[in-house]
Amino acid sequence: MPDWDKDSPQLRSNLAQILEEIAAAAKQRDKPTVEAARQWQAIAMRNLEVQEARFVGTFRGEPGLENVNVRVDTNYGVDPADVGEALKQFEAKLQTLVAELDAVLPFGKAPDADQLAAIIDLCAWVHSEWVRIHPFANGNGRTARLWANSLALRYGLPPFIRLRPRPNASYGQAGAKAMQGDWRPTAAVFHRLLEDFLAEQ
Repeated sequence: MPDWDKDSPQLRSNLAQILEEIAAAAKQRDKPTVEAARQWQAIAMRNLEVQEARFVGTFRGEPGLENVNVRVDTNYGVDPADVGEALKQFEAKLQTLVAELDAVLPFGKAPDADQLAAIIDLCAWVHSEWVRIHPFANGNGRTARLWANSLALRYGLPPFIRLRPRPNASYGQAGAKAMQGDWRPTAAVFHRLLEDFLAEQ
């Protein structure tokens, strides 16, 4: 089985399956939940060689992962003891923001320039906040990109953020800022990624 951290046909197949499910669900406009992300991470790890089975579908701080810390370079994710509360706050704010945008942008209506900017900002915030919390032991970046693409699809945009390998265009530097609580660099990167995606079509 391929390693869970390596780019592989199996991982790409897993991520493609999740994206298909997200695209099919976009029309329903269900409330976004952290439980959906838990399922995405578990599907993404399917048929991959994982270090420990307890890392799949489990948030840090839950039984078995009470003391698991994560770090990207010098930036640490939220302390395991605080992940549960951080996810509750994340979910509540996300559902509020989505409800507000749903109200002004019915399904099938093309966004105007201001609404497009709001969609990109929402994609950037959800991605950055997930990266800041880093709730899983592994697979947080993939899940963050799935979050952003799920919101893009919800509002009629294409899934413009490449899942694997991760994007270029200063994406890594923006991720470092996200872990420090600043989502704005990610928004700038996402604007460029969307422009590039549309130019290639």
